[in-house]
Amino acid sequence: MAELCARGLRVGTVKATHHDVQPDPPGKDSRRHREAGGRETVLVGPTRWVLTHEGAEDPLAAAARMQGIDLVLVEGLRGAAVPKIEVVGAAAGGPEGSGARPVLARTDPDIFLVAADRDPGDLAVPVLPRAAFEALADQLLARLGLLGADPA
Repeated sequence: MAELCARGLRVGTVKATHHDVQPDPPGKDSRRHREAGGRETVLVGPTRWVLTHEGAEDPLAAAARMQGIDLVLVEGLRGAAVPKIEVVGAAAGGPEGSGARPVLARTDPDIFLVAADRDPGDLAVPVLPRAAFEALADQLLARLGLLGADPA
């Protein structure tokens, strides 16, 4: 993400999780406001603000609520039909029964690029080293038609 921001893009992120999210500690006013029934609570500080929304929401719908963003990166939506980059760690794709996660690019047609810590084997999509941030950003922006575009 730092590479994309260094290129002048305003990047937002969504982290989809199956865990309950508790952004404010017990005993704080913002937590009491939520617990009293507030549907949305905004906590505002001198350098950032946080919006807490009660109720389930689709992660892509939540991303659509973002304002002033050129590009939204979403983590954790394996089943969504959106362009994806797969990150393959050193242990991923190990032998059958090893407990390692299989390389999804073999079966997911929405994966257009793999960022890997190791050789994931023959794939129908480009594979770049996970630390090749400039090349990964080039591939992502080219895929989205933004390579060379002025972000302002």
